Amino acid sequence: MNAKIKNVLEWVYCIVIAVVLALLFRYFIGTPTIVQQVSMNPTLVQDQRLWLNRWGRTIKKMPERYDIITFEAPSKTSYNYNEIDQSNPVAKYDNEPQGLWNKFTYYVLEIKKDSYIKRVIGLPGEHIEIKNGKVYVKGEELQEDYLQQGIVTDSLVFDDFVVPEGYVFAMGDNRNHSTDCREFGCIPLEKIESKVWIRIWPLNLFGKVK
Repeated sequence: MNAKIKNVLEWVYCIVIAVVLALLFRYFIGTPTIVQQVSMNPTLVQDQRLWLNRWGRTIKKMPERYDIITFEAPSKTSYNYNEIDQSNPVAKYDNEPQGLWNKFTYYVLEIKKDSYIKRVIGLPGEHIEIKNGKVYVKGEELQEDYLQQGIVTDSLVFDDFVVPEGYVFAMGDNRNHSTDCREFGCIPLEKIESKVWIRIWPLNLFGKVK
């Protein structure tokens, strides 16, 4: 093998290793993202840049109340009362890709994969009620200082239930313009992708997101 071919192969090996390491870091540790919707206003605004912490997914850690998380969008996001069971308030995921390559492109490269950003409100085993424009957890009104003044929480489809074990109930801060667990049910831990950690743009708002 001449020196020129050897040098080319060494560069190829280096590039392949760098790509693999980058993908591993992105999947297991963290990655940047851009806010694309208005459902988390005023906490998160369109076009802001965020850093997502994915270590919680790696170690399968249940998020805490008030954490802002990203999760895979359910396969169906809208129901009416005749289609749901309040005793089994779980989101449906029927779009599981088939085949190793399809799973790699969907879960690792995230091609054709939709995700939502919402705030965790209810944890496993908690009784959630949405009534009179408020959220009640285990019978107590939830204090939500992050909401804009005058915002009410409308009761949609899932409004009186117990969060199943291994699931969370999440909603957007911009309640009137958020498609969330009120419409499609609770999210299983295995579909939670990351926790929103730091706002990195704009610079004047740089810092930990709460």
